[in-house]
Amino acid sequence: MFNTASTTPEKILQMLAALLLFAAILGVILFIAAKFGGRRGDKVVAWLYLLPTVFLLAFGLVYPGLRTIYESFFDAAGKAFVGFDNYSTIFSDNDQLTVLRNTVIWVVIVPFLATAIGLVYAILVDRSRFESFAKALIFLPMSISFVAASVIWKFMYEYRPDQGNVKQIGLINQIIVWLGGKPQQLLIESPLNTFLLIVVMIWIQAGFAMTILSAAIKAIPDDIIEAARLDGVNAWTMFRNITLPSVQPTVVVVLTTIGIATLKVFDIVRTMTGGQFKTSVVANEFYSQTFRADNQGLGAALAVLLFILVIPIVAYNIRTLRRSEAS
Repeated sequence: MFNTASTTPEKILQMLAALLLFAAILGVILFIAAKFGGRRGDKVVAWLYLLPTVFLLAFGLVYPGLRTIYESFFDAAGKAFVGFDNYSTIFSDNDQLTVLRNTVIWVVIVPFLATAIGLVYAILVDRSRFESFAKALIFLPMSISFVAASVIWKFMYEYRPDQGNVKQIGLINQIIVWLGGKPQQLLIESPLNTFLLIVVMIWIQAGFAMTILSAAIKAIPDDIIEAARLDGVNAWTMFRNITLPSVQPTVVVVLTTIGIATLKVFDIVRTMTGGQFKTSVVANEFYSQTFRADNQGLGAALAVLLFILVIPIVAYNIRTLRRSEAS
């Protein structure tokens, strides 16, 4: 029923029909709920009001997820059943192995480095004279989109041929020229380009880490800090024995949150390199295979893989939060 539209007007009509159907269902539910007022009908009314949410979750999240898993067992056209061939391709094809390698590099470097920078920065500016201004500087990248940040850094890495009076407009290449070197096409050199893209993600996420960890640091009781200072504890011992253990649950939450965002990174890769020059990651490859290469089966398999990779991090995050709340 919902897969027959092929033109844009037909798709718009389908969308409008779906919205009207949902509005009609919601109206019926609200009408029935109004008829079951009173104490005896409280539970019935509550369940009726929950139905729209359940409906949206079922058809907007559960069904698409199950449908994606189903399509991952079919060929590029989505017609012939191929079993686990798409998953086998992910772990055997050289290009797909490069994608997996890049994803691992992103997940290993970005969360830990961004969290470390945010933590150190939060400690250094805590209760300083220019604390608000210093925090605003590192938090500013969080206020722009990933695409905008990518455009900014693409100009940072911009390359101009080393010919005559041609001047570099990219800051990095201009610094290289000032130091006596020759300008380089930084974004096409693998694996250097992957690390240069990672810098953009760290630049954005360090502000998030600093904000959350700064709040956790300020929550440390003043009497503990004062007692440590009276005992003559130096800065390193203070950090190792007091600050870090006190903010450890928050550090874990920040690490896992940035880890999830890193697994799903798409905008930076798509904007800066388009996934070329061996820079693609799972999220970008899913888009490329599904919408550019028209390989529905492999695209669905990559989406399922991404979902599987995210699940343990989310589960660990929830477990950590429950532990911290219990204590």
